[in-house]
Amino acid sequence: MKIDDSLRDEILAAIPKLRAFAISLSGNVDRADDLVQETLLRALANIDSFQPGTNLQAWLFTILRNLFRSEYRKRKREVEDVDGRYSDNLVAHPEQDDKLEFKEMRMALAKLPQDQREALILVGASGFSYEEAANICGCAVGTIKSRVNRARNRLAAELSIERAEDIGPDPAMRAAIADKSR
Repeated sequence: MKIDDSLRDEILAAIPKLRAFAISLSGNVDRADDLVQETLLRALANIDSFQPGTNLQAWLFTILRNLFRSEYRKRKREVEDVDGRYSDNLVAHPEQDDKLEFKEMRMALAKLPQDQREALILVGASGFSYEEAANICGCAVGTIKSRVNRARNRLAAELSIERAEDIGPDPAMRAAIADKSR
């Protein structure tokens, strides 16, 4: 739809009121100007949805209010990080390494005897205590400890893990292999 001169004039005449409304919402003149600009861009991009003969100002104010509310909800979830302290702590590890490590771990687990694999998964990955795992398996606590220890040693050898740093960032993998303190 081509914007005719009268519609263009109505939009231009609404700008001061839109700006005042945006200032009242945001409490910041610069932010208000950005809101008005974005409102006008959205209005022009969607001018075909405006029904001629209806209240243009109400339509523009609705766009501005909805834009403000959407951005407000989004900003509530954001954390201001002017000096970069928070973003410096965020690390995204490449996914392909995790997938390869998971595949290697699954293959190494499959090579363990059933009783060792069961004990290791109960204690290392599922978080059960040795006592709880012994009750589940129907054996003595010492037997579970022995099975878990043997399983960890076999996995470490199979995966060529010599120190805790070799395990990687995955907490489940670290729990399954590195936690020998129980």
